[in-house]
Amino acid sequence: MIDDFPESSLWRTVLYAFVTALIVAGAFYSGYLFFSTTRALAARTSLPFVDNVSRSKPMPGRAPQHELPDLVEKRERVNVLLLGIDQRENEQGPWRTDTMILVSIDPSTKSTSMLSIPRDLWVTIPGFGENRINVAHYLGDLRGYPGGGVALAKKTVWHALGVPVHYYVRVNFGGFERIIDAVGGLTIDVKEAIHDESYPDGNYGTIVVDISAGIQHMDGATALQYARSRHGKSDFDRMARQQAVILAARDKVLSLDIPLVRIPKLVELAGDSIQTDMNIDEILALAEVAKTLDRSRIRHGIIEDSMTTTVTTPEGSMVEVADWEKVRRVVDHLFPVTLAAAQPTPSLAKAQLAAEGARIELQNGTLVADLAWRTAELLREKGFNIVDATNADRFDRAQTLIVDYGSNHYSVEALALLLNVAPENVRREPGGQSDVDVRVILGRDYAQRVGQR
Repeated sequence: MIDDFPESSLWRTVLYAFVTALIVAGAFYSGYLFFSTTRALAARTSLPFVDNVSRSKPMPGRAPQHELPDLVEKRERVNVLLLGIDQRENEQGPWRTDTMILVSIDPSTKSTSMLSIPRDLWVTIPGFGENRINVAHYLGDLRGYPGGGVALAKKTVWHALGVPVHYYVRVNFGGFERIIDAVGGLTIDVKEAIHDESYPDGNYGTIVVDISAGIQHMDGATALQYARSRHGKSDFDRMARQQAVILAARDKVLSLDIPLVRIPKLVELAGDSIQTDMNIDEILALAEVAKTLDRSRIRHGIIEDSMTTTVTTPEGSMVEVADWEKVRRVVDHLFPVTLAAAQPTPSLAKAQLAAEGARIELQNGTLVADLAWRTAELLREKGFNIVDATNADRFDRAQTLIVDYGSNHYSVEALALLLNVAPENVRREPGGQSDVDVRVILGRDYAQRVGQR
């Protein structure tokens, strides 16, 4: 029963859940509240590999099911995709995502990162060709993709950014408004006045929205308008405002004092406002990490207009085409991965690698002496079947390349994650003539990442 506690107190704790989902970075104590609250909402989804991937951006392979307790034990980075959907009352969907933010915890450094992704970003949706990234969730539900829209959204972000997406948290905007109102609103420093004459009113019409510059105290509806309005430089200013709302909500959460004993009463109240695919063990493991995070080590970024070009498609749609080299630099800064830090989990490592039995050759495409041989030793310790380590036919390779000559999905996936290889640098050549199953050509990017220049 939940009627033992005032509704306002219950909603305050639901806000802990909401904000920690938005910004795992600000979790600390509130992170524990979130992960305790949402455990009954967890509904695990599978994320199977989709073979039919457009040639413009090949994926490394089938996404393994990571076990979060093992990830935490091995001090690996854990990535969660936040999805905001415009779910109108009495609508059954499917819905496009209005907001996509990738948040990340690194237990080894007690740091966190947050990257906003423009909804008009033109990407390959695995199995469905090229489209806006916000269409992935819609197509996954519409076409019956295994795991639904959230699974395809996770796969698409992974495919586009080369960053593994372990979990999702999905929030609808109705829940956003109610939660913010229940705690008395948010205080936000509005950098630039908003005047939007075509803000969607929720009934397929529009309204005029005006928000003055300066320190503003906003109720739920106003905070949502501030976060969603496309006034200014379209999606790019909007993403910066969304992060401002997230940080303001974090500040509100950290000022609240709610007894832990009230948390189990909140699930019914949260309803469908917040959904996640974490199970109880994963939630509690991440909660322990959240309590240790360093509040000063929050990094946040945006895929902004300097990284994209606005293009009109043949159908007349305005989309954002990325300069992936610029995007890669931001991604590498926010979500750094090194071979030394990356550890495959016990349940997914040697047994699955041995079962697949891929014969792997390493080639050194740099001027760093013995790079292939030393990397081979490290990979063998992790369970990879390295049959040869040699020099490449050239030593000026900038980017590491993985070539899969068969269907070695798990081995290729694990190599791509460990070596931080971008999705566009993972190629499939089934039936290609080779005496090995997978060939890895190490480039300068890898040498620099592991400190060998």
